[in-house]
Amino acid sequence: MDIQNIPIWAFILVGFVAQMIDGALGMAYGVSSTTVLVSLGVPQKFASAAVHASEVVTTGISGLSHWRAGNIHFDLAKNLLIPGVLGGVIGAYLLSNFEGDIIKPFVAVYLIIMGLIIIFRAFRSLAPREVRSWLLPLALGGGFMDAVGGGGWGPIVTSTLVARGNIPRFTVGSVNATEFFVTLAQSITFVIALGSGEFIKYGTVILGLLIGGAIAAPLAAFATKRLPHRPFMLLVGLLIVVLNVRTLILTLQ
Repeated sequence: MDIQNIPIWAFILVGFVAQMIDGALGMAYGVSSTTVLVSLGVPQKFASAAVHASEVVTTGISGLSHWRAGNIHFDLAKNLLIPGVLGGVIGAYLLSNFEGDIIKPFVAVYLIIMGLIIIFRAFRSLAPREVRSWLLPLALGGGFMDAVGGGGWGPIVTSTLVARGNIPRFTVGSVNATEFFVTLAQSITFVIALGSGEFIKYGTVILGLLIGGAIAAPLAAFATKRLPHRPFMLLVGLLIVVLNVRTLILTLQ
């Protein structure tokens, strides 16, 4: 299928749905958008570049919306910021020169385990807590996989923190806010490594994803503030497991 013949409203719809999920549950904008683009014939590296270019705006709006809704824990966001940006830059550079599909099955297995832990915790009466340890390697790995896989910052960072007991609302808000800076660094790296010509080629894709995501971001942040704690955890866990079982099946075929 020639992606140039697909109308922009289709990409607006993809961006809207992906951002509603991502903004409300802290993950899946990149994963879902990249999955659609790759299925339409866009190479992995260009799909990831296009998604991250659109995310510069959508994550900025999402982060601002979460700030206004009071969903951000600033100490957590600060500790995730620098290693997340560093991991994102390294991942974007490597993907621009190599293919990153080889590590997808391993990440999928890790995320399935994290999702199951979250579901388990949703049915237990455990008091939420603030997780402060091991944030540097978590953010570094999350930024790297986000660039390589076209998505992964939310699934890896959010799922791990919630599985360890962090309050879902503040985890989602903090991870979404930090994602703006991670995505900006990745996009700059992609432009330098791939050249601006490829971004012009996929301009309709980027613009459609951007418009859809920008419309959805404030709505999703509002939903995050209203969702109760236990059902929220259950939704996050189920989403992680379903998406990554699918990823695992497709990569092992």
